[in-house]
Amino acid sequence: MNIHAIRAIYRFEMARTRRTLMQSIVAPVISTSLYFIVFGSAIGSRIKEVNGVSYGAFIVPGLIMLSLLSQSISNASFGIYFPRFTGTIYELLSAPVSYFEIVISYVGAAATKSVVLGLIILATAALFVPVQILHPVWMVLFLLLTAVTFSLLGFIIGIWADNFEKLQIVPLLIITPLTFLGGSFYSVDMLPPAWRVITLFNPIVYLISAFRWSFYGLADVAVGVSLGMTAAFLALFLGITAWIFKTGYRLKA
Repeated sequence: MNIHAIRAIYRFEMARTRRTLMQSIVAPVISTSLYFIVFGSAIGSRIKEVNGVSYGAFIVPGLIMLSLLSQSISNASFGIYFPRFTGTIYELLSAPVSYFEIVISYVGAAATKSVVLGLIILATAALFVPVQILHPVWMVLFLLLTAVTFSLLGFIIGIWADNFEKLQIVPLLIITPLTFLGGSFYSVDMLPPAWRVITLFNPIVYLISAFRWSFYGLADVAVGVSLGMTAAFLALFLGITAWIFKTGYRLKA
């Protein structure tokens, strides 16, 4: 494995975050803080607790997951799209760097940025509400798995997109609505039976449920099922990525 190449690409991507600090870190943290202020005052005044947890603390895992999913996709998609846009992707493909090493570099950098952002948001949330983490190891595991999985999805989107508008289609029109409807701000058990069944077809529900369980021991879906869904997403995106490099889809045109 070409460690030097992986390190070079990884450091380049991480340096891009430092150059766009306001967009990459500050803006998501401010947005999340506004969620706490708005939802905490508007809804928290009417819903004091959810399953024994104060409403402000209850929404913390959902808000972290909301930022984690969107930022993982955004970081990875922009990271691989710009080399395609500028044409430098051909230099990368002709270099003595394997496809596996390229994926590790870009996805690893995007996942690192997202995890750091998630931890910053967690620290920010602790300023507003008392946060309890019952299963810290599982919390970190789900954080890493989700960041890597959706960074892979972002990598795929960055290769698929042929303009800047397409980079935002999946995060804005699919992932964000599914996250809002996936139990970020409420428990699935609070829904009527029919809507509860419909909600379980939303794959984001399983991610948020497992992540919230690592905080408070509360889960809308069995933790094993949630872990299996996350692993299935990871396997699916790995398979698509392998197919892209095998066929040269939108890389060698």
